Amino acid sequence: MAIERIFKDEASEEKGERARMASFVGAMAIADLVKTTLGPKGMDKILQSTGRGREVTVTNDGATILKSLHIDNAAAKVLVDISKVQDDEVGDGTTSVVVLAGELLREAEKLVAAKIHPMTIISGYRMAAECARHALLQKVVDNKEDAEKFRSDLMRIAMTTLSSKILCQDKDHFAKLAVDAVMRLKGSTNLESIQIIKKPGGSLKDSFLDEGFILDKKIGIGQPKRIENANILVANTAMDTDKVKIYGARVRVDSMSKVAQIEGAEKEKMREKVQKIIAHGINCFVNRQLIYNFPEELFADAGILAIEHADFDGIERLALVTGGEIASTFDNPETVKLGHCKLIEEIMIGEDKLIRFSGVEMGQACTIVLRGASHHVLDEAERSLHDALCVLSQTVNDSRVLFGGGWPEMIMAKEVDELARKTPGKKSHAIEAFSRALLAIPTIIADNAGLDSAELVAQLRAEHHKEGCNAGIDVISGSVGDMAELGISEAFKVKQAVLLSATEAAEMILRVDEIITCAPRQRENRM
Repeated sequence: MAIERIFKDEASEEKGERARMASFVGAMAIADLVKTTLGPKGMDKILQSTGRGREVTVTNDGATILKSLHIDNAAAKVLVDISKVQDDEVGDGTTSVVVLAGELLREAEKLVAAKIHPMTIISGYRMAAECARHALLQKVVDNKEDAEKFRSDLMRIAMTTLSSKILCQDKDHFAKLAVDAVMRLKGSTNLESIQIIKKPGGSLKDSFLDEGFILDKKIGIGQPKRIENANILVANTAMDTDKVKIYGARVRVDSMSKVAQIEGAEKEKMREKVQKIIAHGINCFVNRQLIYNFPEELFADAGILAIEHADFDGIERLALVTGGEIASTFDNPETVKLGHCKLIEEIMIGEDKLIRFSGVEMGQACTIVLRGASHHVLDEAERSLHDALCVLSQTVNDSRVLFGGGWPEMIMAKEVDELARKTPGKKSHAIEAFSRALLAIPTIIADNAGLDSAELVAQLRAEHHKEGCNAGIDVISGSVGDMAELGISEAFKVKQAVLLSATEAAEMILRVDEIITCAPRQRENRM
C-alpha cells in the first residue's frame, strides 16, 4: 500500500479501464439527456433552479440546458463546453453536436472492448471526419448570385431552425421577421443592432419588426410628445446636482440664508450645464443617469425631449443606430457627434409606453418586439429567434446551403462507409463506427417523432444509393420525403461545425486513461 500514499488522504485516482468507463458513461448520459430535444418533434425541458426565486426555465435549446447543469463528471464537462462553443460560433446545432459526440463515444466503447487501441480509433475517426466533410462539400448549393433564390434559401433555413423550437406554430411569420432583420445587417454578423424587446401580453403572432429603434422608456412630463428631424445628444453625465447633497458634504454656515445661497450656486451650475447642452442645437437629450426635476424643467422650456436612465445597452445601441457618440463633457460642441433621426414619437405596446426613433441613419438597425403569453414563453421565443438570427447572419456570409432532415448525415454516412471498405487494417472498424454514429442522428429524429426508426433509416439508406437523391425523414407525414420539395434546408457552416466539434470532443475524451481528483481543502474546526 506504500504506493497509494503519493496523494493526500482524500484524493482519488482512477486508472485505465475504470477511468475510461467513467468518462464514457458520463458523456453518454449527457448525450441521452439532450437527445430528446432533437428534431421538429423534440420535447422541452424544465430547468428549475434551487436558488431563492426558484426560477423556472422552459427550453429546447441544447446549450441552455447544458449551461444550467452542474456536472461533476469530467468528460461530461467537455460536452457541455462544445455545445457552448457551437452556440457562440454558429448559434444552432447545439443539441446535434452533443448527440453526435455521445454516439461517437458509444461506438468507441464497443471498439475498445474489442481490444482496439484508442489511438487507432482516433486516427480512424480523423479520416472519417475529413471524408464526411468532403462529401458535404460536393453536395452544397450556393445561390448567392440570385437574390430571389438566396432569400428563399434563407427563409427555408430560418423555418428549419425554428421548427424544432417553440415558435414552430408560427414559423412562417417568425422566419420572415428573422430574414428581414438579417437582410438589413447587410452582411455583418454583429447582432447588437437587432434589438429584441419582450412584452408579455397578446400572442406570439402579434410580434412584429420595427424599422427604427425602440427605447423602453416613457417620455417625461410637459415635454414634446413627438419631434420631427431630431438631433439627438446621447450622454452619460450626472444631472442631479441642483440640491446640496446633505450626505457627503459638511458645510458650516451662520444662518439659513447662507444655505440658500449655496443651493442657489448649485442651481446656477446646473443651469450653465444645461445651457451648454442646449447650445449643441439639439432637440432630444438622452442620458444614462438621473435628470432631476429642475434641469428637466429647463429642457422642457427649451422644447427639448429629455430621457433619463436609459439602460446602458439601450444607450450604446442608440448611439450606434443614430450615428452619434456618447458624450460626457459639453464644453466644445463642435467635436461632439450628434445622432439624427426623422421622427421620435411615443407608441403603446400592450400597456406600456415606449419611445420610437424612426428613420435612423444606420439603416441596419431594427427592433423586434416579441409578444407572448408569459415570461417563460417570451424567454424561450427570444432564444429560438436568437438561434435563427445567428444562423442566418452566418449564412449571409457563407452562403452554402444543404438540405436538412437527416439528409446530410445519410450522405456523409454513405461516403464514410465506402472509405471503410477501402481502408486496410484496424482503422476500418473505427471508420465504420463513425458512419454508424452519423446514422444515429436521423434515427433519433425519427424516434422523437415516435416513428419506426429502424424501418425509416433502412429505407433512407436504400434511397441514398441512387444518384442525386434528396430523401430525408419527413417527420410530419412519418415517412421518407423529398427535402427539396418540403423546403427543409440547413446552413453548411452549422453542419461543418457540428461534425468537426463532435469529432474533436470525442477524440479528447477517448485519450483519457486516468482521472485524478484532488483532495478537498480541509476546514479547520474552529470551535
